[in-house]
Amino acid sequence: MAENQIIVIKKKKGGHGHHGGAWKVAYADFVTAMMALFIVLWLMNTSKPVQDAVSGYFRDPKGTSEKKGSISNGASDTNATRKTEYFDKLKEDLQKSLAQVKGFDKLKNQIEITITPEGLRIEMMESPNGTFFENGKAQPTEALIQILKVLSTEAGKLSNPISIEGHTDAAQYKSPDGYSNWELSADRANMARRIMENSGVRSQQVVQVRGYADRNLRKPQLPFDASNRRVSIIIQRPDQPAAPDATFDGKLPALATTPATGTKEAPAPEGSSKPAEHAKEAKEIAAK
Repeated sequence: MAENQIIVIKKKKGGHGHHGGAWKVAYADFVTAMMALFIVLWLMNTSKPVQDAVSGYFRDPKGTSEKKGSISNGASDTNATRKTEYFDKLKEDLQKSLAQVKGFDKLKNQIEITITPEGLRIEMMESPNGTFFENGKAQPTEALIQILKVLSTEAGKLSNPISIEGHTDAAQYKSPDGYSNWELSADRANMARRIMENSGVRSQQVVQVRGYADRNLRKPQLPFDASNRRVSIIIQRPDQPAAPDATFDGKLPALATTPATGTKEAPAPEGSSKPAEHAKEAKEIAAK
């Protein structure tokens, strides 16, 4: 009986049902690849500073190297880049326009245009004999008038606010009426303003006129150097506090110094006491 016993062996066929995990691994790999693709596409369309920041982070996640990853606003970076390009283009246009002024080759070393945090600064520096103003006076020379006319034509097309500065060297006046470097620097800045407003710059566009006397020397180590005597025109950035209503639309240097005493030639008595005559004079000068 035992010899004829039949033994039946049943084998279970294995396999994952619909809740198996193999597909999850494949899906996770696919999602990771897609995320990497989107990150690469995003980085390709961001500004250079953002790319450098991300690159710096992955090179040194702990932030121990000189260049670390940082949080950056892509829109802000784009606006900053656009503003830089805007002033680069404006500087180039002004240089081309000034180059057309008669005799500019003799003046170009005395005119400097630089891009600063405040905006585009155009400085007209004096020579020892006086290039832009008569010695000891706020009376402009023909060279200054022609330069300011060109600058006014170009600046008048802009919405940017403008500020004007007057500077002197460290030589002091000995004037019986108390006329000093403060009055002279302010008078020269105001004369420049009057000429510009009569040559294309809108009156509301000028937001500041400042006289610094000798308190902001260009060459502090050479306080009596002629280049310290200068008038500066600043085409301000639209975000400057002096012009809160301005918006950026994204379009696109002599007063004689005597060797014996180091004092300047005293100005004419009417140099600063008759602003109405100055205004009339500036208008006549600009109309020439």
